[in-house]
Formats: sequence, C-alpha cells, structure tokens
Amino acid sequence: MTGPGGWASAGPPLGTRLQPRKPSAFVALAMALAGCGYHVGGKAVMVPKDIKTIAVPAFANATARQRLPRLLTADVAHELISRTRYHVVADPNQADAVLNGTLANVTAFSTIFDPATGRATGAQVVVVLSLTLTDRHTGKVIFTRPAFEVRERYEISTEPQTYFDESGTAMERVSRDVARSVVSAILEAF
Repeated sequence: MTGPGGWASAGPPLGTRLQPRKPSAFVALAMALAGCGYHVGGKAVMVPKDIKTIAVPAFANATARQRLPRLLTADVAHELISRTRYHVVADPNQADAVLNGTLANVTAFSTIFDPATGRATGAQVVVVLSLTLTDRHTGKVIFTRPAFEVRERYEISTEPQTYFDESGTAMERVSRDVARSVVSAILEAF
C-alpha cells in the first residue's frame, strides 16, 4: 500500500477501525511473574530489619595459618561497614547480632606453569570457613554455613625476588576477596 508522496505505508488505510491486539506471550509471562513474588537473584536480604549492630569477634583458627584469621576478621568487619547500613562493634554484648567464624581449611595449588622455567605462574586458593550469624536477643540463627568455600585464582610473578615479596600481599588479597564473598552471602539469598 502506498501512502501520500509515494511512500509505503505500514498501517491500514485512513478511516479503518483498528482491532485491539492480544497481549503477546512475553507480556503475559512478565505480568504473571510480577505478581508471584519472583525477584532477581541476589537481591533478597536475609538479615532482619531490626538488626542494627553486628559484632565480629576474632575468627577461630583450625589451620596452621596464623595471619589469615586476623586478616579475615578485620576484612569482614570492613566489608560490613563499607557495604551495609550495619554498625560494627567489638563487644558482642553490645550488638544485635554476632558473626562467629572459624577458618577451617586453606589450600593453595598451582594451576598454570611457565613452560620455559617450570615455575608456577597461576595458583588457586581455596578457603573454607565455618560461619554463623546469630540474633543475640532471640538466639535465632540468621545465617549459617558450616563449610563456606571460596575459590580464587591468582597470578604469580616468575621473578624470584618479586615472588617472595608477594607472599604477604597474596594473603591480604585472599582475605579481602573472601571477606567480600562472606558479606555477599550473608546479605543475599544464596
């Protein structure tokens, strides 16, 4: 059909009455999901609204790593402060909830090797924690993961001097990454 000026017209001729279109299956599905409580994963907060303060006592240690539990305690507290509305306190008696953690296991293994030198250039670190967040007033467990596992991959320098200098910063990186995962797991429905 050609409209004024010779252009093709996609619509019906003038004066024709349009019939209402039936909703597409996509629109119907979207409307149905909107009413059934469906939500995007990772948005449901598990912590009750009356929790305002969280205590993060020093994590217990069931490994030979002495520095990592101290780093984890500080990094989890920092993540809670920077990413949430909760006030973090040192004394569990002053908190609405208490997050107890135990470093259960830490393993690291090489994943990539430099073919020229045979040295590792990539590693995977696996950290296993036991975590429990408890409402101090009711004693109800808000969140628990007896074997919370975080896996992270890291690059390793092939230069001998840099390799040994990285060992301290590597544990700090692992701790920060694990802390982010812990706080995300507590806050989201995963």
